[in-house]
Amino acid sequence: MVEVDYSLHQKVREVGNLVARLSEQVGSVSGQVSSVEARQQQTTTELQQLRNDFLAFMRQAQLTANVQRAETRIGVIQDQVDHEFGHHKTVRRTAVGMLQAFDVGLVSEENVRMVSEQLMLQTPRYWLAPALVALASWSADDRTLCERAVDEAFRRSPDRTSLFFALVLRRQDRRPGAVRWLRHYLLAQDPAGLGREFAVILESIAQGAFGPEGRELLNKTLHGWRERLADDPDAQARQVERWRAEIETLRAPSAGAEFPGLARVSPQWPELDAVLSAARAQQALLDKYTALMEREFTPSGRLEDAVDDILDRLVSEYDNDELPLRRDLAFNRAVVDHDGDLDAARTAADADSASYEETLDYLTVQTAAALNPGAIGTSAATQRLAVAACHEWFSRAHAGFTRDCRAAVPQDVRARFDSAHGVGAQTFQLPPWQGSFTQPLATLEGSLAGHWNQHMAPFIDGLAYPMVKKVLPLAAVVAGILVIIGQINLGFALVAALVTGGVWGAFVFNGARAAQRHQANARRLLEQARTESLHQLRAASAELTDWYEKFRAADAVEARCRGLITSLSTAAEGGSPFDGRTVRKEDDR
Repeated sequence: MVEVDYSLHQKVREVGNLVARLSEQVGSVSGQVSSVEARQQQTTTELQQLRNDFLAFMRQAQLTANVQRAETRIGVIQDQVDHEFGHHKTVRRTAVGMLQAFDVGLVSEENVRMVSEQLMLQTPRYWLAPALVALASWSADDRTLCERAVDEAFRRSPDRTSLFFALVLRRQDRRPGAVRWLRHYLLAQDPAGLGREFAVILESIAQGAFGPEGRELLNKTLHGWRERLADDPDAQARQVERWRAEIETLRAPSAGAEFPGLARVSPQWPELDAVLSAARAQQALLDKYTALMEREFTPSGRLEDAVDDILDRLVSEYDNDELPLRRDLAFNRAVVDHDGDLDAARTAADADSASYEETLDYLTVQTAAALNPGAIGTSAATQRLAVAACHEWFSRAHAGFTRDCRAAVPQDVRARFDSAHGVGAQTFQLPPWQGSFTQPLATLEGSLAGHWNQHMAPFIDGLAYPMVKKVLPLAAVVAGILVIIGQINLGFALVAALVTGGVWGAFVFNGARAAQRHQANARRLLEQARTESLHQLRAASAELTDWYEKFRAADAVEARCRGLITSLSTAAEGGSPFDGRTVRKEDDR
């Protein structure tokens, strides 16, 4: 028995040594686990940042690709326009050149006639070619050919031909003939469906190209058209809607960078951002239209120069066949202008789509001349008068825009927190919490901190080591050893129970220590998250106060905008929507 006891004691000592070494290794593993947890948290943060950076890169790459495709498409469309309609340019350049050649007498009638006939052969179906033949035959005093050429040009495009010869005769100071052609043109027009060439009429009025007789005729005609269309509420509503779209394009960019805390925690941030963007449009509107109305325009001192400019616009206006290409070209240019943002480009292109229609009503022509003069071929001088003529629609659109902006201010701005936090292998999900900034900040902070504490405590408690579950099996095993083996050899049973309890107890002890460290780490991380949430809440509250100040400052510009729009009613003299001037004093004789 002595030998057995000695041998048993040796085994117990070896087992004790093994338990001690195992305990050290368990402690080392526990430290490594804590290190892995910290690295996992850091890796998760870095991965989130990497994801955000990648998404931003993808967005920028998409915008850049959109711009590149649009620039390529612009080149393709321009080549297509030059290929399909480039031959018209030669005729257009020749038209005004021929008139100027008549003025100075440096070109023979034979050459003029030869060039006009050559262009007639090269550009079939184009209205300006026979009009040039008519000019050449008129210069050569060939009445028969002139009449036939006029008839052919009129057959191809009655409206443009009428305007062309009205301007040519006015250029030659043949006022009665010019007015007859002008009256012929106006009588044939439907104010609800005017051709694109009508923009030349607006330009002529702005330049005073037709003198007092033509101005009186135009004033009377346009005033009647305006009264007729004023009875159509749909037509009026379309103009207000177009002006509203113009104001919408002046919205400021997102203010998310100015209010990062508010954007992060408030569900109402999209509404706040949209409202501030709209309020800041007031200053952009004021700057744009103040500059437009204050811009100085120097009118031409010679009738010939003024009419030549208008003729250039008439003959340079692209035909209806070109409109699909021009629409596509306008959209792709908008993509480039908006740095690849397809939605913004489409919105801008859709707002100006009326400028590329084949026919427009008189009110829409006015609006198009005011908002996009380049699309219908009018000058900045005409734009200024057009804006003045549209002051009523402008005022209604501005009032509606301002009303909607102020009504959209959220009455109850709230903060929301429902974040997830990694704690080792577990994840703590904070249940949603919301609080209204109408309450004092101290109340909100107390509510948020209480919400954190309420849900942190059960989570941290749940990370505790299940001591009862681990100890009960140990007690049962030790008791079994003592009962069963003790009946045979009580000493051996005591030793076996001691060894089993020691080994098992070491595992339980190390597990309990690891669980305590895990709890402490979780408590530290969640307390940091709670503190960060409270900081975010305070920052959002301060930013909301700043937001209200900036909104009030931006909204205060509305009164100045309203005053500017009201002053437009007196920007044009007389009752005509486009009052003109006379180019020379002798025109008033």
